Amino acid sequence: MAPDTINYGIFPDIFPLNVRDLNLTIKAHRSIENQKKMRILVWIWLFSVLKIAFSAKNCFCRIFVCAFLCFSWLNVTMAKAQENSADIENWLKLIRADGIGPVTFAKMIKYFGSAERVLGASVSELAKIDGIGFKTAEKIASTREKFNATAELELARKLGVWLVKLIDERYPPVLKRIYDPPPVLYIKGSLGRQDNLAMSIVGSRHCSLYGQEQASRFAHFLGSAGFTICSGMARGIDTAAHQGALSAGGRTIAVQGCGLGNIFPPENKKLFELISESGACVSELPLQAEPLAVNFPPRNRIIAGLSLGTIVVEAALNSGGLITAKAALDYDREVMAVPGKIDSPLSRGAHQLIKQGATLIESVEDVMEALGQIGEQLQEHVSAAAAQADMKAQESLF
Repeated sequence: MAPDTINYGIFPDIFPLNVRDLNLTIKAHRSIENQKKMRILVWIWLFSVLKIAFSAKNCFCRIFVCAFLCFSWLNVTMAKAQENSADIENWLKLIRADGIGPVTFAKMIKYFGSAERVLGASVSELAKIDGIGFKTAEKIASTREKFNATAELELARKLGVWLVKLIDERYPPVLKRIYDPPPVLYIKGSLGRQDNLAMSIVGSRHCSLYGQEQASRFAHFLGSAGFTICSGMARGIDTAAHQGALSAGGRTIAVQGCGLGNIFPPENKKLFELISESGACVSELPLQAEPLAVNFPPRNRIIAGLSLGTIVVEAALNSGGLITAKAALDYDREVMAVPGKIDSPLSRGAHQLIKQGATLIESVEDVMEALGQIGEQLQEHVSAAAAQADMKAQESLF
């Protein structure tokens, strides 16, 4: 895709639709820069006051100043926490209303300026938004208060799950650039800057031993090279990919097709715990959402959206892995496929992708080559990791 036509998502005031609109990005980030400057000024003021306090000869004066500062800091912190809690509650109520998906949600926030204003808007005001008719507006208005966001946040706290909004700085920037990012992400574990360099590995639940070995092998070496491995924690290829990344001491992200309060499949409970300790388990669904079939195609777009590229290992023609691959293509990400036996139904999906232009990969070096400049920079790390793995394999023979 040409540089001047890159699509950076549905929030053009956060990411430009083309390079000629960079001024929009400057405006959007100017407020963030102002906030950073304000924080610096506050810290300078704080240290100045503390310096004066501790240079004072009167002990009572020191105690009074320190107590005043602590009280002020506590008030500011509590006020900010309450404001954030109210804001996330409004986002949860809105996204759970009938008739609202990620794209419609973004339109409403952009039109009204905040979720709170959307929740207080009349049916006629909602109907003014492009693409929302009167019937949809009525449906939204009648269901926007049905979700118990307060109870959801309390349950999240008990489960150790944190929530991040699309406009938050902690939201994954790679995912933010797709045209339909989840407005709210539930996260068990941690997401960091290192996860911007991620590859997804997906495929059949009913895979062969060959498929498991290839998924684990690619995940292991990519994890050793510094990639975060993203998959769906399903049986088969997904599980092998997560385990391969963990075996390399790497990071991995599991995107679930149910709420993080329900672990699916249940036999992966231990894997869920391991991933959340050294990576993250992620979902856009309410904590108690069941693993319904309708939830998995939207889940697959998140897997693709979090990744620079998608590797398909053993997928039948009706496999969900092909949905992930299609989403990756839609988001202008790399799609790669591992070839299999020509007479196996499990190979047909991957082979079809190769016929349609996906990169055929037989080694991690092929992955690096497909990724271009990023791959070249990491090539030496992969070679070193492969050499180390070979040495360990040889040592185990003796």
